[in-house]
Amino acid sequence: MGNGMNKILPGLYIGNFKDARDAEQLSKNKVTHILSIHDSARPMLEGVKYLCIPAADSPSQNLTRHFKESIRFIHECRLRGEGCLVHCLAGVSRSVTLVVAYIMTITDFGWEDALHMVRAGRSCANPNLGFQKQLQEFEKNEVHQFRQWLKDEYGEDPLKDAEEAKNILARRAPRMKKCSRPLPKKMLRPCSSECHHKRTPE
Repeated sequence: MGNGMNKILPGLYIGNFKDARDAEQLSKNKVTHILSIHDSARPMLEGVKYLCIPAADSPSQNLTRHFKESIRFIHECRLRGEGCLVHCLAGVSRSVTLVVAYIMTITDFGWEDALHMVRAGRSCANPNLGFQKQLQEFEKNEVHQFRQWLKDEYGEDPLKDAEEAKNILARRAPRMKKCSRPLPKKMLRPCSSECHHKRTPE
């Protein structure tokens, strides 16, 4: 059994490797799509649609090149009213980076606000410094084009995510910010390495 995936937005969850094999938990949260990103990512369960991205949790690993396919995979799942689990091994760094990029694309959030929003749902969310740098560069150079692409492809905010995300951040982010402070080049200090796992509401 998994430790408990966390709901970030309706139809979007982050979890760890064990959560991705927990059929009961997946069924309870109506997860039909799994985005698996770790060193040996591969499909594990029948009847589930997978996007598998082999990638190391290394600051030098390029995740930016996987942003578009990940955003498309997550968004199309959610547009169908189904659930998507994004996971790596611990549900802390690689998976969080992809979800932060997704949130940046469906909202007007910069990478720091998007990360604070994810931490509101999953307190251990903590991309390594290399991934944080990639998110910073994504915000600076590419996110506007991604937002226009998403709008052209799927319409303007069909899931009303912008409003939902702002409500989550306003409601819960202030206490999450206490665990981080700015570092040079806008890097964030790591939060606690312990993730307070709790199952999502049934």
